[in-house]
Amino acid sequence: MSDVVVRYEPRGAVKELFQSTENEILLSGAAGTGKSVGALMYLHLACLSKPKVRALIVRKTHASLTASTLVTFREKVAKEAIAAGLLHFYGGSAQEPASYKYANGSVIVMGGLDRASRLLSTEFDLAFVDEAIEVTDEDLDTIISRLRNGVLSRQRLIMATNPGPPTHHLKQRADAGRCRLLYSTHEDNPRLYSNGEWTEYGSTYLARLDTLTGARYHRMRWGKWVAAEGLVYEGWNEGVHVIDPFQVPDSFTRWVSIDFGFTNPFTALLFAEDPDGRLYLIREWVRTRMLVEDHAVVIRDRLLSGQPRPRAIVTDHDAEDRATLERKLGMSTVAAKKTVSDGIQAVQSRLKVAGDGRPRLFVFRDALLARDPEMDAASLPVGFAEEVAGYVWAVKPGNKGGLKEEPEKANDHSADAVRYMVAERDLGGRPRVRWL
Repeated sequence: MSDVVVRYEPRGAVKELFQSTENEILLSGAAGTGKSVGALMYLHLACLSKPKVRALIVRKTHASLTASTLVTFREKVAKEAIAAGLLHFYGGSAQEPASYKYANGSVIVMGGLDRASRLLSTEFDLAFVDEAIEVTDEDLDTIISRLRNGVLSRQRLIMATNPGPPTHHLKQRADAGRCRLLYSTHEDNPRLYSNGEWTEYGSTYLARLDTLTGARYHRMRWGKWVAAEGLVYEGWNEGVHVIDPFQVPDSFTRWVSIDFGFTNPFTALLFAEDPDGRLYLIREWVRTRMLVEDHAVVIRDRLLSGQPRPRAIVTDHDAEDRATLERKLGMSTVAAKKTVSDGIQAVQSRLKVAGDGRPRLFVFRDALLARDPEMDAASLPVGFAEEVAGYVWAVKPGNKGGLKEEPEKANDHSADAVRYMVAERDLGGRPRVRWL
């Protein structure tokens, strides 16, 4: 086994993480400041430095972990050590979750909280929760209960997140003194800022962030915990409307709703409707810069795989795109009811908790089939559950009272597709489907 030198200079908030003594740390800041890389490096160095350390890397879902956090760990944190044979990847088994195993006996276990039973069946010294804004307070308490391996003198929970509204439980947790909040900035990331000036990549990246608007601009560009003023769907509550997936009976009616796009994302949403009329967004495809004919393949082979035939495919009105989609799928489509005001009111009505204590619109936690790398790089929301938190009313110029008459036309592509679906169900009848 060859020796390997790990060179890493922590900056800003991450440097404070390495120097701090608190048991709970929340790294919060703008997009792209190096929060995740710093936290992952902390775990990696701890495992390299001492035998038998047990660490945990977790996100809300397994899919989001493998698509982003583990790629960062493999390519930006542990690449040289892996090449030198100091650790290797273990794919897991029925008894043991996936992990990186170190030559000195240390291990980093990894997974999503949607598969928590195996993941949290053992004890750890360190735990890192990436995109911690996605997890619940109860999730964090469960993870903390497993921090008792005792190999390290300090058992620590480290979290990293972009900020959200100031009412979020993470911010309240920090304000109450339950964890230490460390703010990271773009200057902390040497890829963006080096030798006292912005790099070429950094200037380009910040220019992309400067195109954001509203709360997303303040959160992603400046790392502020701010509320989104003028939310369209004020009744949205992630703790209520985002649910763990379940086996959907074939008897539930399937529907597909589509918003066409190329530079802007193409979105295709698969819904299931239960006998009481509740809609469940169970699968979601969001992708930029793909042809409609290629989207049709994804819809056929992934979105609709193993599913009963949908009752209808409700689409945006682009005639050429609709014709291409119908030809490739062998199925007709239905033009969406696109009137904005009544469509939004219909969605708002479904988000309200009904007399039985449940709303009439739900989103599966793992609905997103895959993340769009270009959208992630630009810090854009991917999918309805991410869009809705920043879906706000536009204020018309010259309006003294700041009248909010229509939503801002930005980051609303899945939101439009949801509106098409709800309008089809609640503002019109059920069309028949013709298979070609």
